[in-house]
Amino acid sequence: MADDEFHYATGFGNEFTSEAVEGALPAGRNSPQRAPLGLYAEQISGTAFTQPRAVNRRTWVYRILPSAKHPPFRRIGNSNLRSTPFDEIDPDPNRLRWDPLPLPASDTPVDFIDGIFTVGGNGDVRTRDGMAVHIYAANKDMRDRYFADSDGELLVVPELNAIIAHTELGPLRVSPGEIAVIPRGIRFRVELPDPGGARGYLCENFGQAFTLPERGPIGANGLANERDFLAPHAAFEERAGDVQVVTKFAGNLWAADYDHSPLDVVAWHGNYAPYKYDTANFMVLGTVSFEHPDPSI
Repeated sequence: MADDEFHYATGFGNEFTSEAVEGALPAGRNSPQRAPLGLYAEQISGTAFTQPRAVNRRTWVYRILPSAKHPPFRRIGNSNLRSTPFDEIDPDPNRLRWDPLPLPASDTPVDFIDGIFTVGGNGDVRTRDGMAVHIYAANKDMRDRYFADSDGELLVVPELNAIIAHTELGPLRVSPGEIAVIPRGIRFRVELPDPGGARGYLCENFGQAFTLPERGPIGANGLANERDFLAPHAAFEERAGDVQVVTKFAGNLWAADYDHSPLDVVAWHGNYAPYKYDTANFMVLGTVSFEHPDPSI
């Protein structure tokens, strides 16, 4: 699917409203006794409930089935995924570098989750402090598998080929040159639309959510503009059948077998949502930032 086949809303930290079916959003109330269309009202909280309005992050979702309708999670292997504190080996003072992570062999299907390889990081995931850097290399779509990071938000930086992140709040197509952020706890699955697989970087932020830097003495304009950040429109999966949902919690992976897709949000409103940004829109200072297609100008 090309990017122009997706629908996005614009803004950074805005209050968005989106519905995949007309009438799915309740009017005037967040959680009526009977939500429209027989849906279930839930709130996804990105900050404490009592935070001031300026920093409060939350989104109301209206879904086909309650998100708690699933069996218990069980521990599964972490594969090449690690979490802070990195105290398994002694720190090495020498200069280190790494080669690009090779793509999986064509006869070895590897999805986004299994393709994550941890490079390093700092802080401690248990105290919500610090970050981790990972590389992903995958050649298989996540059809019946979903992922959520309960430890931190994920900044996705594709390096080779695009990915499509189907999230609870809608899909994002992210290509090289773009970045995307999936907030803590938001469930998603990854499709690989380009042949040959995909590779890129992940910044796992354990602390406060990403914000835009203040411009200060540079004035009102420049850097990244809020209008260039894109949030997804509501889209839902109404499907029955066995799927696996993997969550990262306290540095380890846990899994549960659902009998339905967790991406069943028909409508939502709020300011806690995934978003993407095209880095070509970044306006640097002191130089010419954009080259006009007409060289005579």
